Parts: sequence; C-alpha cells; structure tokens
Amino acid sequence: MLQGVQIDLISQESLENMTSMEKIHLILDKVRQGTIVILEKGLEPDEQSKLIEMTMKEILPDDFNGIEMETYPSHEGNSFLSRLIGKQSASSRLTVIGPANQLKMIKKDKDQISAWISTR
Repeated sequence: MLQGVQIDLISQESLENMTSMEKIHLILDKVRQGTIVILEKGLEPDEQSKLIEMTMKEILPDDFNGIEMETYPSHEGNSFLSRLIGKQSASSRLTVIGPANQLKMIKKDKDQISAWISTR
C-alpha cells in the first residue's frame, strides 16, 4: 500500500458544470479523506464562506479537525479602469485546501504559496 499524502489537482473545466454545493461537497469529501485539493480556478467568495460554514458544522463529529485554505485573488478585471468604475473581479485564480491537521500554510506572496504537509 502506498504511503504519503494524496494531492488532487482539479481543473477549471471540471468545476464549471457544478453547482456551488456540488463543489463544496466534493472538496469536503476529499479533505475528510485526508486529500489536499488544489483548484485551478478557486471558489467565489460566497462559495468560500459556505465551505467554511459547512466545515465548522462538521468539526467535532468523526474527529474532523477542519480545513486549511489559501487563495490567490484573480487579476482578471482588476485594471485601473475596472476598479475605477467598480467592476473589480472577486473570483480567485488558485485555491489550496486540505485537512487542518495535515496542511499548514507557511507563506504566500504574489508568485508562490508555500505549505507544509504532514502524513498525519
């Protein structure tokens, strides 16, 4: 049997046809199994809020420790003119999500997210 940490890279295309709740359930199911999830195109702010809300409801049962999440904001539509007229994009371009007891974000800058991953 393989030992280590499973990392699932989920493409933008595979998430496009899912509802918000389908995305959230997919992520929570994978993270509860100990999988680190990387979304090519991150969640919308309301989806992130709902993911956190659902996670908080599930923390105590089944020894689930919650999630660790880090996101890069999108640069699409964030030009000076877009910000001036109030059309700033709120979506994210990459999100890393994992079990809180296995994934610790070390740092994030404009080009890199650094994380420490334990095997439990």
